[in-house]
Amino acid sequence: MELKNSKLVPFGSVCRSGSRASEDASLATLLASQTEYVCLFGKSWTDQARVALGISLKENLGIIDDSVAHLAAQGRKVIFDAEHYFDGWKADRDYALEALRTAEAAGAEYLVLCDTNGGSLPSEVDLAVREARSMFKAKIGIHAHNDSELAVANSLAAVEAGATMVQGTINGLGERCGNANLCSIIPALMLKMGKKTSVQDLSGLTSLANLIGEVANVLPDQRLPYVGTSAFVHKAGMHVSAVLKDPRTYEHVDPQLVGNARRILVSELAGTSNVIAKLRELGIDTEKDKGRSILEKLKELESKGYQFEAAEASFELMVRRLQGSSTPPFKLTGFRIFVDVSGDTMRSEASVRVVDPSGLVEHTASEGNGPVNALDKALRKALERFYPELRTIRLIDYKVRVIDARAATEATVRVLIRSTDGVMTWTTVGVSANIIEASLLALIDSLEFKLLKSPSGPASQGGVPLVNGGGK
Repeated sequence: MELKNSKLVPFGSVCRSGSRASEDASLATLLASQTEYVCLFGKSWTDQARVALGISLKENLGIIDDSVAHLAAQGRKVIFDAEHYFDGWKADRDYALEALRTAEAAGAEYLVLCDTNGGSLPSEVDLAVREARSMFKAKIGIHAHNDSELAVANSLAAVEAGATMVQGTINGLGERCGNANLCSIIPALMLKMGKKTSVQDLSGLTSLANLIGEVANVLPDQRLPYVGTSAFVHKAGMHVSAVLKDPRTYEHVDPQLVGNARRILVSELAGTSNVIAKLRELGIDTEKDKGRSILEKLKELESKGYQFEAAEASFELMVRRLQGSSTPPFKLTGFRIFVDVSGDTMRSEASVRVVDPSGLVEHTASEGNGPVNALDKALRKALERFYPELRTIRLIDYKVRVIDARAATEATVRVLIRSTDGVMTWTTVGVSANIIEASLLALIDSLEFKLLKSPSGPASQGGVPLVNGGGK
């Protein structure tokens, strides 16, 4: 691969105790990667050398020297990660500095100070980095963990103190509480501190965060700064009114700079301005009095347990139904669910009957690993005859919330379903004292929303007009 802005860097440990670097299998593998840079980590804390490795302090320095010198002799540019540096610096400052001095003398180009346990404060990082900058010619870097929720703050403090390399991960992924989140660090460096970085364009940052989450199968936290879906969300009526006049009143940066977007939420706390702004965001034109009627309907539904803040697809469908612009693409005329228990096995089967707008009837059944799954399969199986595009839908999250715990098993529940077709993602909601009915309402909304946005769905057959936006 020809990388324009990035360099691949293999990462590994210094050689083992009792062996020569030239004979170490791990270092041989790093060299076999044939990269320009190699990153090595070694101990810089006396306790780690004595306790974790069980070797003398002198031998630990010898291992650092031998390993770095061996890679440098092979023409590699070496990044030395001083593991547990800040803990070591606080316990025995002279030894921690000697570990850096040894690595530099052996040929390290970068000396990276690691807050491996994630327990340091920005003031401590500032002092340690400034000292290292004044003592060594090698470039200084920072590697922070987030165990005290200070990884981003510590990384930025290090840069202000003179560090020129920041090690971190997309979305802060990492062991325990995670690593320094590059999705927060990079825009802070560029937009807040005026620093030039290896990143050329921030507009792809949000899509990158989402891509990494998808690949790692770890959904990004909605409240992540800059790239989270809630990072530029506005809910209270006063906030929305001010933001519509001047976004700077409640936004610290323009969301478009990082590839994100402003979102207006609607709830029982919303005012008419929220509703109007949200409808504009969804591409729906409406009069102000219509906004009031929608707000009244919204509050009525939320008093019954609905919540549309996280279910914008259901909100859009509700508005279109209220305006009379939505023709249901299908009608569920009946369903049955059977649950059989045989030994240790429980089997669920659902049968449904649906009718399309022209009056065609489809009656089908399907098995599932539970009543909701069986109902979902049967419903899709019946509708795919009319709308084959529904085959692309995949359910990625299913949540049940008890609204009134005091009612115990008779409580009304709220079901949230998050779906995707590989291009867009949307969430729908259903509420009922019957969990099956609540799930069914959310499932129907999910399928209707997909058809609303599909060029080959009901909109192309004289139903709901297609609009841009919403549900993303």
